[in-house]
Amino acid sequence: MKATQTANPPSFESVWASLQETDRIVKENARIVGKLSKRMGEVVEYMVVPSLMDKFRELGYDFHQANQNTNVSDRTNNIFLEIDVKLENGDKVMLVEVKTKPTTKDVQDHIKRLEKMRKYADLHGDKRAFMGAVAGAVMKNNVKEYVLKQGFFAIEPSGETFTIIPPDNKPKEW
Repeated sequence: MKATQTANPPSFESVWASLQETDRIVKENARIVGKLSKRMGEVVEYMVVPSLMDKFRELGYDFHQANQNTNVSDRTNNIFLEIDVKLENGDKVMLVEVKTKPTTKDVQDHIKRLEKMRKYADLHGDKRAFMGAVAGAVMKNNVKEYVLKQGFFAIEPSGETFTIIPPDNKPKEW
């Protein structure tokens, strides 16, 4: 009968070193993917923003000012938010959330953002109406339907430009 040979099991130290290297690789890949995702969102923003005011003007909204990456940081009232694109005129403000591939959670987060913005505006005497829009390079039909049902405008690619789809009913105002 032939004796079977057993290989020596790896040492604890070599297994531990291998796990640490795997952990390092996973973290680095997550960092790279996160950066890439952020860059894709920036690409969508830069594609949409230049004609955004013109497109909304076609829908009857005359915004005179557009700002990207606006931050509200009110420590006194504990209100913090970031706005991808903010369009303004004397009566209305449109907060646009820009995502590569928006989800229903992104829409829910945008509702919370508008609620915070309304609270912040009220505390500072700003009585303008706030509205919302969600822009996405790739927007699934169920997400688009959800966007519209929430009273937001949906902004999506259409050929060489993009289309703004008004909400199902009157746009919701905060």
